[in-house]
Amino acid sequence: MSSGLVKYDLLCVGNAIVDVLASVRAELLTELGATPGGMTLIDTSMMERIEQKITVERVTGGGSTANSAVVAARMGLKTAYLGKVASDKAGDDFTHDMQAQGITYPSQPLQNVAPTARCIVLVTPDGQRTMFTYLGACVEFTVEDVVEDVVADSAITYLEGYLFDRPQAQEAFYHAAALAHKAGRQVALSLSDAFCIQRHHAAFRKFVAESVDILFANEGEILALYETDDLAKALSQLSAEVALGVVTRGEKGVVVQAGEARHEVPTKAVKVVDTTGAGDAFAAGFLAGYCRQRSLVECAQLGNKAAGDIITHFGGRPDESFSLKL
Repeated sequence: MSSGLVKYDLLCVGNAIVDVLASVRAELLTELGATPGGMTLIDTSMMERIEQKITVERVTGGGSTANSAVVAARMGLKTAYLGKVASDKAGDDFTHDMQAQGITYPSQPLQNVAPTARCIVLVTPDGQRTMFTYLGACVEFTVEDVVEDVVADSAITYLEGYLFDRPQAQEAFYHAAALAHKAGRQVALSLSDAFCIQRHHAAFRKFVAESVDILFANEGEILALYETDDLAKALSQLSAEVALGVVTRGEKGVVVQAGEARHEVPTKAVKVVDTTGAGDAFAAGFLAGYCRQRSLVECAQLGNKAAGDIITHFGGRPDESFSLKL
């Protein structure tokens, strides 16, 4: 899988976001003009307005591949993370949260440009979660934020499609992939969201074909990438470009495409409480098995188990009862 000894099994790179949770009256959502249960991107002034109106109950680290890093670390992998926070209290909270999970986090905070990204989650009495996302510092990730020795020392560098929005971040992805391949390592990518693909379709296609060894996507994302409504056609194109493709299909299970070989792995039904972080946990479980040289079917089963645990409670991180080990 890689050449030379590794210091880290998995390096995750993505949008470093702090999740801020607060219980509120339903009337506040009306006042803010928000759709209950929806997600709205907000600017600094709106972030400050909301935070003045709430009492924060819990602050945790968040972000897609950051969630994956935490699950992987809890499963026993040696894990590192790169993502941009600001030099502020929220950035300190994110840093301490990652370090408390045993994750190496060498990224340097952004100075005097934008506050740390946060997802403000307002929970109404009916249990519904309405989110306001401020991207802030996390989108300022550049080539300079790619810590070269950490990439070279990681068996797999796992990149987050959400971070692919800006040209400077795309440049950073190519740089990280080149460093990983030079060191004999592998590069994984999560497509993250069909809207991300639609915004940067040509750039995603190019990066996947040129730089990705392992691709994670859900069914909608892989269809968007290959501009088709035929999954078999999309998988055929995927197999021609990427050594290993992993496509999640919700209750329909997982398709693992490795060259001409295709494995369809079912998933077990669980009581769903909150689907936040399911894809992040799946990727972590799959990569944990892959790093330990399990079969591809076993890797998918580990991914299903990790995702199945996450969706049985609120939030995108494992709780104290998480016990999935390799």
